[in-house]
Amino acid sequence: MAVVKQPKTSDDAAAAAASRLGTRLKLARQTRGLTLKALADQAACSESLLSKIENGKASPSLPMLHRLVEVLQTNIGWMFEEVDGEEGIIFRQGARPLIALDSLRRGDRITLERVIPYSAGHLLQCNIHHIERGGESAGPIRHVGEEVGYVIAGEVDLTVGERTFHLKTGDAFVFDSDIPHHYRNPGSERASIFWVNTPPTF
Repeated sequence: MAVVKQPKTSDDAAAAAASRLGTRLKLARQTRGLTLKALADQAACSESLLSKIENGKASPSLPMLHRLVEVLQTNIGWMFEEVDGEEGIIFRQGARPLIALDSLRRGDRITLERVIPYSAGHLLQCNIHHIERGGESAGPIRHVGEEVGYVIAGEVDLTVGERTFHLKTGDAFVFDSDIPHHYRNPGSERASIFWVNTPPTF
């Protein structure tokens, strides 16, 4: 028997938009290494309202949204962008989001290229880490999960626990995320790592 999809009501669409906005706002905040309070203070809004927005239970005014995206160094279009059809499966070259990491929390001279967009439904997190010459991750850090990576360009020094490995293009690695880890680019050109971990951490 064929299943007929019922069209979304305006209330359903509004709820979906609020949920999507909240998810992306939280992603942008965590990527920048900001707490709820820090973002609320910088955007001149209450911490409780910001929490409701991130949980899809409230919507910001346009002036407030402008302040939030300014602090988060993103744009309103990305906050509301829908992912449907091919775009929910295929992510074309040049169209994947690029996220610059906060030097105080996530690393220096590192940009993440999202391969799997942030979504509560994904079990994997996958990015291409682009590390400029002399760039390095914050840390060492540790968390629950497992990680695997493949160096697609340049050279990387990867430290896992007490051991440091010098990796070149074509080398791969895997380790438990609860072991303290850190990486840096000791080479003369930008390095790139195809990096997958589960569960998503940010």
